[in-house]
Amino acid sequence: MSAPLRLGTRASTLATTQSGHVAELIRERTGLEVELVPVSTEGDRNRGPLAQIGGTGVFVTALRDALLSGRVDLAVHSLKDLPTTPSDGIALAAVPVREDPRDVVVARDGLTLGELPQGARVGTGSPRRTAQLRALGYGLDVVAIRGNVDTRLRKVAEGQYDAVVLARAGLARLGRLDEVTEALDPLQMLPAPGQGALAVECRADAAELVEALATLDDHGTRVAVGAERAVLTTLEAGCSAPLGALAEVVEGDDGDELWIRAVALSHDGGLSVRMSATGAPDDAVGVGSRLASEMLADGAADLMAPDVTARQ
Repeated sequence: MSAPLRLGTRASTLATTQSGHVAELIRERTGLEVELVPVSTEGDRNRGPLAQIGGTGVFVTALRDALLSGRVDLAVHSLKDLPTTPSDGIALAAVPVREDPRDVVVARDGLTLGELPQGARVGTGSPRRTAQLRALGYGLDVVAIRGNVDTRLRKVAEGQYDAVVLARAGLARLGRLDEVTEALDPLQMLPAPGQGALAVECRADAAELVEALATLDDHGTRVAVGAERAVLTTLEAGCSAPLGALAEVVEGDDGDELWIRAVALSHDGGLSVRMSATGAPDDAVGVGSRLASEMLADGAADLMAPDVTARQ
């Protein structure tokens, strides 16, 4: 009997739950056995703002190092945490079916954003969410927050915050959707590129494993997140940029169509560039790149600079 595959994962409850889901998929589709191997990342150890401690890559680097050194055979990430530049020696072997990518609100007393009083304290660690919350014009006091899902929800329960905004996908995987008080329409709050999707990576030279993991891949999800990440790449935006994008493959008159919309905002939410595009699913990167180029021509890069705020 061959040794189990060693699946590297961050140690948080959400990360191990996501990795456990992937492990079960591998068992079902390949018959291979899998064991989880916790790996501590800089993003877990350092509770400073992500933009100051190295961006989303702080959750990924240690897992990739463990892959390349042979300590683990594969790793699972939240896809939105992956840097857009490829990593030498590592293959993105599978992007499984995506969870609902929307953001949600968990507020005291079952309230929605629009029902919260002016000045209500709303927690988020995301510049993208912060800018879009401010753009809604509800007069909320949007405050930075870090910590895992349990910590954030507890701060609402204890009254430190009136509400927090989180990814629906994480709560769904943790079985905590009953705590959601509002799911935000993407017209109000576009999610982060890749939100709700998982990334399964392994060493590029592990040909048999790459082939086995490919059975987990969902083509529609990979196409959609490919377009979203092309927007991110072309705009040269990172986790500190107020940028949202959402793509989906839909049935058109002449077959499947890729539809994508994106928004870039000033950090205070007062200014924005919002655009959409359609194209062929087999040209996902091209569709996303062209959309982002149009946004650049309309001033998106200048808009997302840290010192840009709307003039009152």
